[in-house]
Amino acid sequence: MAEVSADAKTESSASSAVPKKKRSGLATQIFIALFLGGLFGYFFPSQGVALKPLGDAFLRMIKMLIVPLIFATLITGIAGTGSFKKMGRLGLKAMIWFWSATTVAMIYGLAIANFLRPGAGVAVMHVEAHEAVAAGGKALSLVDLLLRMIPTNVFEAATTANLLQIVFFSCFFGIAVAAMGERSKILVDFFGAVQHAMFFVTRYVIKLTPFGVFGFASYTVGRYGLKLVLPLAKLIGCLYLGLFVFVVTVLFIACLFIKVNFFQVVRLIKEPLAIAFTTASSEAALPLTIEQLDKFGVPKHITGFVLPTGYAFNLDGGSLYHIMAVMFIAQVYGIHLTIAQQFMIFITLAVAQKGTAGVAGAAMIILSALLPTFGLPMEGLFMIMGVDRIMDMGRSAVNLCGNVIATLVVARWEGELPDATIQAAYAMDFEV
Repeated sequence: MAEVSADAKTESSASSAVPKKKRSGLATQIFIALFLGGLFGYFFPSQGVALKPLGDAFLRMIKMLIVPLIFATLITGIAGTGSFKKMGRLGLKAMIWFWSATTVAMIYGLAIANFLRPGAGVAVMHVEAHEAVAAGGKALSLVDLLLRMIPTNVFEAATTANLLQIVFFSCFFGIAVAAMGERSKILVDFFGAVQHAMFFVTRYVIKLTPFGVFGFASYTVGRYGLKLVLPLAKLIGCLYLGLFVFVVTVLFIACLFIKVNFFQVVRLIKEPLAIAFTTASSEAALPLTIEQLDKFGVPKHITGFVLPTGYAFNLDGGSLYHIMAVMFIAQVYGIHLTIAQQFMIFITLAVAQKGTAGVAGAAMIILSALLPTFGLPMEGLFMIMGVDRIMDMGRSAVNLCGNVIATLVVARWEGELPDATIQAAYAMDFEV
């Protein structure tokens, strides 16, 4: 019997010595699907458009994970270690970062639009209005924004995936559970089990990402082709330039200040980044991002609070895009905006874009509310609809990256992400 075991052990050692074939990572599969989907949509446009439900189905599967995952993560984190005072401190630190980062992003967008003038010389194109979200959206006042944080019906907030309201309710519920003392253990254990179960469900759904991306790419290229991309290439280029400059000068430098390796952070979130970019939805990457930050060692209550809140208040890529789009439309129609007018647009956008997470077509709604206010033609909004998805891909990826960095900044600021934990994380394999 011992001889058989020895032989088996030798055979096992020999087999382990044979190098395993490294399969392509999820990020690679996603970008291959993006390329193939684009080719399919280009050569077979009608069939490509018909594949849109494939992408929509994937996004719906992702969104079904968000509410239970955030709810369970926040409750276990707050009930286990938190208090109302601590959550208030977390919220203040998060807001300081959110407002600072989005303000810088808007400054970059305004500066690039003024210097490079992406709308100058662009001929007015006539795009069907039904391609845009219904115009006449209403900008939110500060009072409206604060009231919208409070759900009148938590089940309605869950069904509409209103992240801000979900976070608000989850925080209060978690604090109440923490106040129960020993009696809270059964609830903490239950929601902890729910959180782990949702991580497993996330892994199953994420494996379908390449199929969803293929459907999105096929539809986008099949629907729009190159007829709108080429005339607006300068706007697209200016946006991506601004996003690149923001990442390098804000997010990269922030990592230097908190002594976290930026490239290790990118390695940590490369799969979520690929999902956000190819689906043009940073929300689609939220469940996987939470799991990856958990692997990195970020405390659950910080991840669960800062990351979802950032989706409402810290849309760095969206902030840069909004103000650049307004300037582009003014330049296309030859409308000169004075420094004072640009400042007012800046201030209005700084407030109006907050709290719009989870709203379908939020960017278009914000712009449709802003343009008439400053006497800019609504037709300009319809012009950029055809290329909005291409620009949305970049700003969604930067939105995600910005919220991950914000979470790390708050965790380090709170002293809950020690150097030893970070160094141990660097040696980990973050492949999904």
